[in-house]
Amino acid sequence: MTPIDAISPEYLITATLVVLAPGTGVIYTVSTGVFRGARASIAAATGCTLGIVPHLAASILGLAALLHASALAFQVLKLLGIAYLLYLAWGMLRSGGTMELDGSTKQASSLTRIAVRGSLINILNPKLSIFFLAFLPQFIPAGIASPLPYTLVLSGLFMGLTLVVFLVYGLLANAVRHHVLQSETVTRWMQRGFAAAFAGFAARLAIADRS
Repeated sequence: MTPIDAISPEYLITATLVVLAPGTGVIYTVSTGVFRGARASIAAATGCTLGIVPHLAASILGLAALLHASALAFQVLKLLGIAYLLYLAWGMLRSGGTMELDGSTKQASSLTRIAVRGSLINILNPKLSIFFLAFLPQFIPAGIASPLPYTLVLSGLFMGLTLVVFLVYGLLANAVRHHVLQSETVTRWMQRGFAAAFAGFAARLAIADRS
């Protein structure tokens, strides 16, 4: 059995459903698409995808188990994640930072900042490492000599699905941005809605444990 054979229909369906679920990365990509445009949404989707790399690496190397076992490491990363999500919520409300409404995405530095901020959303979420530690082994055949090639294939596919789905979310958001920005009232309510979503994710992370 080759590592490619580990890509089962069950894995594809499960991974796709996980990626489709509206999480912080999806909200960030959609809000960026609405307020900053197509190029910015691509940068956001790319950054969010790259942000799961450390967690995949941690699960492969066994570091996720250490995070799961260490209350201090988990709490420190969780507190950083909460603070960052609240910062995004505040930035959305004040129409600044990653969510400013000027539509300017011409400079490469601006797109880089958007990608970096997107990656931090996932990097600072300690639950992701624990998720991958529990998720990936379920789809690796039992009794194989070396699970690493299988884990790498499944991880790469998960990243690919994440990028594709987030790109679709971002580009769909960009498609409606002109309708949204034509109304100041709609724009403000959308800002408040996205800000509330980030704050809600921060609250959910605050009550998360290592299980």
